[in-house]
Amino acid sequence: MLKEIKLLFVILVTNIFCTMFTVIFITDYINLEKPKFFHSSDLCDARPPLTMTPKPNDVTVRPGFTESGSTSSVVDSSVKSKSPSATTMQRQGSKPRLVIPVRSKSDQHDRFVAPSQLSGMDYLRDPKLFKGMAFTLEERQALGIHGLLPPRIKSLEEQADNSLRNLRRFEDPLNRYMYMVDLLDRNERLFYKLLSENTDELMPIVYTPTVGLACQKFGLAFKRPQGLFITIHDKGHVYEILKNWPETDVRAICVTDGERILGLGDLGAQGMGIPVGKLALYTALAGIQPHQTLPITLDVGTNRQELLDDVDYIGLKHKRVTGDDYDAFIDEFMEAVVKRYGQNTLIQFEDFGNHNAFRFLEKYRNQYCTFNDDIQGTASVAVAGVMAALKATNTKLSDHTFLFQGAGEASIGIANLIAMAMEKREGIPFEEAKKKIWLKDSRGLIVKDRPEGGISEHKAPFAHPHKTMKELNEIVKELKPSVLIGAAAVPKVFTEEILRDMATFNEKPIIFALSNPTSKAECTAEEAYTHTDGRAVFASGSPFPVFEGFGKRYEPGQGNNAYIFPGVGLGVIATGIYHISDKVFLTSAEALAELVTDEDLAVGRLYPPLSEIREISVKIAVKIAEEAYEEGSASTYPEPKDKEQFIRSTLYNYNYSGSTALPTQYAWPSDVSKPRDEN
Repeated sequence: MLKEIKLLFVILVTNIFCTMFTVIFITDYINLEKPKFFHSSDLCDARPPLTMTPKPNDVTVRPGFTESGSTSSVVDSSVKSKSPSATTMQRQGSKPRLVIPVRSKSDQHDRFVAPSQLSGMDYLRDPKLFKGMAFTLEERQALGIHGLLPPRIKSLEEQADNSLRNLRRFEDPLNRYMYMVDLLDRNERLFYKLLSENTDELMPIVYTPTVGLACQKFGLAFKRPQGLFITIHDKGHVYEILKNWPETDVRAICVTDGERILGLGDLGAQGMGIPVGKLALYTALAGIQPHQTLPITLDVGTNRQELLDDVDYIGLKHKRVTGDDYDAFIDEFMEAVVKRYGQNTLIQFEDFGNHNAFRFLEKYRNQYCTFNDDIQGTASVAVAGVMAALKATNTKLSDHTFLFQGAGEASIGIANLIAMAMEKREGIPFEEAKKKIWLKDSRGLIVKDRPEGGISEHKAPFAHPHKTMKELNEIVKELKPSVLIGAAAVPKVFTEEILRDMATFNEKPIIFALSNPTSKAECTAEEAYTHTDGRAVFASGSPFPVFEGFGKRYEPGQGNNAYIFPGVGLGVIATGIYHISDKVFLTSAEALAELVTDEDLAVGRLYPPLSEIREISVKIAVKIAEEAYEEGSASTYPEPKDKEQFIRSTLYNYNYSGSTALPTQYAWPSDVSKPRDEN
């Protein structure tokens, strides 16, 4: 009896184990047919400090949409596939993708994509992998895509020429913008080659002024996501949403809440075009790896009724949330970014309302790696223009009286940086320097104890003792400024009367019409030159055509922030700066001004040609790196001996040359590579 019980027990145990192994086998088999998800949070959420080892072209995962409109994903990668361990997502219908997270010698997280897990169709559908008709015959055959492309094999240069000719067929700037967006979605490297090598022609298309119109029409034009939308109703779950972005090696974030888009006001969630455009310039103009950038829109609502009533509006359909809930939401966002990507992740604030922009800058500047481009970036490029104007007029900063039309983020940022420059370059105390700077806001000249009020803490340092005045033309006659700067998006405010008065007071009046887009400019280049008898030293925020008159050819310089923020981003990322001080922007302004040649000044241009902007960004980054190591604010160690070479080694390479979709092949010794019976 006992033997029978033992036998039954053995049989029962055997059946249980057989059942378990069967379940495990079936589960594994099913998992082989499903996408496999690896999340960096399983390994390490925060990125380790930057090292000297340059990052090669990387793999990126970009969210996308299927043809049916349902959410899917597009696996982005390149042949050289090093990057941090990462979340990976699968395209529906593609092979499962295996990702093996490892730690490299450089102490960075690397990720290798197993070639056997990547289908040939991935190379046609993925904008990071796609090379159009540049795939070689060997690649087409090996990947199983032979016959799916036309038989001709083209070079990248031929593709770029074809794309430019296609682009130029469109006359409407918005159609050109849409063509460039579509190109980015098809072939990322071709997009960046076009933008990097045709900056003069294409930057006004992908950024100001056309991007303003694109934001206004964003609801009609939206096709697929290029960044993250995080809403106020996601409060408490911001970190979880950041984890949905399939890249973990994010080094630069551009974020907006859409409250003050360019000079167009509150565009809510449709302001996403700004961070997307800004970060495209990070890559095109400074060589920052595209997978290391992340555009984000924080949607807290909009106060523009026409958007709330618009059937195509893509954001939350309620008024803006403000107060403590809004502040807590921004705090949570900043904390989540650091938790997810690391303390030295660059966070660029863009187009926040004045009342929030200043206080967030002061609140976060010593806690995070952050800056506000509307305040500090605009200030830097404007001060660079002023420094170049000093060469043109053979004067010093302290020789001038500055008057600003506007007292918002840009004006106050420029005013503060001018005072800093006077202190650094000419030894004038900061408080004394501010006395040479005057601001006018919507209530008139900012003066001490102004009865109309409206003197915020950021305007107060420039409130000097003087009688109250309201009209700009009267203020100009009273103060007789030598430098007139407009940055308040009030179009045509620099009237013929004001420009002629400036020419009366000064041999070479310095006039900056910095508002954009073009429709918001204080005056045109033609008006500035015409009404000052060709003597104006002029710069603008939006591009203006060449002007010929008074026996001379004038090529007005565009004081675009793109001269500054890509180079700042490159320098900060390369050196691992944790906190960005105003010194960084003064250094950048000085570096940019030094690059303005006598030939530039001879045609009235206060900035180098836009075609040189990629090289300018490198020079600015090098200058930032040199000062960062001198001051001890850099965290990339060991300190590179040749900083310029080190920075250049990190730049994104958009060329096909040197890349192949085929795995590396190599031989074994003959005595081990043959079957035993053949030896």
